[in-house]
Amino acid sequence: MNVLQLCPRVPFPPTDGGAIAMYDVAAGLVRAGHTVTLLAANTPKHQQAADALAHLGPGLRLVTVDVDTSLSPLKALRNLLFSPHPYNVERFMSGALAARLTELLTTEHFDVVQMEGTFVAWYVDVVQRVAPGVPTVLRAHNVEHEIWDQLARNERQGLKAGYLRHLARRLKRFEARYLPRFSAVAAITEPDQRRLRQLGCPEPVVFIPAGVDLTRVQPDAAIKAKPKTLFFLGSLDWRPNVEGLEWFLEHVWPEARKNHPELELQVAGKNMPAHIRALRVPGVRVHGFVASAPVFMQEYEVMIVPLLSGGGMRVKIIEGMALGKCIISTGLGSEGIAVRHLHDILVCDDPQQWIEVLGQYCHGEFCYKGVGEQAQRTAQLLYDNDKVVQRFVELYRRVGAGQAVALPPR
Repeated sequence: MNVLQLCPRVPFPPTDGGAIAMYDVAAGLVRAGHTVTLLAANTPKHQQAADALAHLGPGLRLVTVDVDTSLSPLKALRNLLFSPHPYNVERFMSGALAARLTELLTTEHFDVVQMEGTFVAWYVDVVQRVAPGVPTVLRAHNVEHEIWDQLARNERQGLKAGYLRHLARRLKRFEARYLPRFSAVAAITEPDQRRLRQLGCPEPVVFIPAGVDLTRVQPDAAIKAKPKTLFFLGSLDWRPNVEGLEWFLEHVWPEARKNHPELELQVAGKNMPAHIRALRVPGVRVHGFVASAPVFMQEYEVMIVPLLSGGGMRVKIIEGMALGKCIISTGLGSEGIAVRHLHDILVCDDPQQWIEVLGQYCHGEFCYKGVGEQAQRTAQLLYDNDKVVQRFVELYRRVGAGQAVALPPR
């Protein structure tokens, strides 16, 4: 199969959930013998060289178009006053990217076009205009309007909460208008599958989870975790991660640390805001970006995911599971992942639950290693990337992409 994959950024290096999800599907398709043209917005935040994915071999071709997605107060105000589109989508709308997509579709054969998430869903109009016979698949990493609605509900500042609600409303209208235009939609969790059907997406709306290349996250027996340690690892340019970490530090950590002064929290993540880097909290060490997430995760005992808003699937949880880590998460953080409380994860929502579970951990009242071992078995059974890629190929065939589509008249 010849797949055209449209991404809102170059998915390299695979150090955060979104990049990992896009990279692993592309790499898995190539390993399975398919060819992939990965067309990506080359953004200032994630700027990459033209040969960034050359290591994946000749089966993958990276095509980049520079798109300035930088946040601008002036552009945000102009969007608020004059645009029908949500600002966080409009930032990815590019005439140059649309022109490159048009060129590819009119000069080459593709069996399917897969678009990675809401932020590039607008380009479905280009495909339908230029090559109406080519099936289009949207991979819904999140139902975006749900995230912004949750952020608005959790926001304490009235003016900011109002703007977040405005973004959520525009995103909902955008998703309800554009997502049903695809030939098929691949939801990353079963709850998102239900939400997408409610938005009016026509079948097939299928559930295909994020997978992880298990060869990349192999446990290293030489690394011994430091006792009585928690760790937080996530991209800190994503608002829900910052929100969840700040909530944990305000509502859970002071009491937990008071009760158990030996407890430590290690915080790492890329694009860390200045106020997080400047934290001076007893028992908390801030690392910033770490070169190897698997090594970092193995150096400490228990992973925490105190997420209060967000959608889709936390790929970092899958990586932690694959490494045999015991994970404590909110229910929302673990949503869509096939885990059970006290079996292969610990689920806590209110602060007192967190404090009690952390006390049990410090006192050795539950087998955190056993929870991690079961998590590892779950990851190997359900989230191996090769199995996920196979499901995508089956979806492509299901929407009629098994044979090359003839070029439209030029």
